[in-house]
Amino acid sequence: MRLVPATRGIVTADDMSRMKPSGMAAVDVYDSEPLTDASDPLLALDNVVCTPHIGYVTRDEYELHFADIFDQIVAWAAGAPINVINPEALARQGQL
Repeated sequence: MRLVPATRGIVTADDMSRMKPSGMAAVDVYDSEPLTDASDPLLALDNVVCTPHIGYVTRDEYELHFADIFDQIVAWAAGAPINVINPEALARQGQL
């Protein structure tokens, strides 16, 4: 879903509060992008995975983005994640 005036705020705090306690959420669109503020409350939640939003890039940029993403997946699988904004979240999960 694209972030446009009609979709801004479509998922509310009330919506999120109705999630099951065991529920997980994956988020890739934020009020302020790119999400690089390590103190953002979303990054402190153990049940939320925040990924970069890569919409609206050129075809050439996709190659660069996907090469970078591939490197990050390989590093994660090897147990040495890279480009992590909030490494303390991974430490809490025992993943670092």
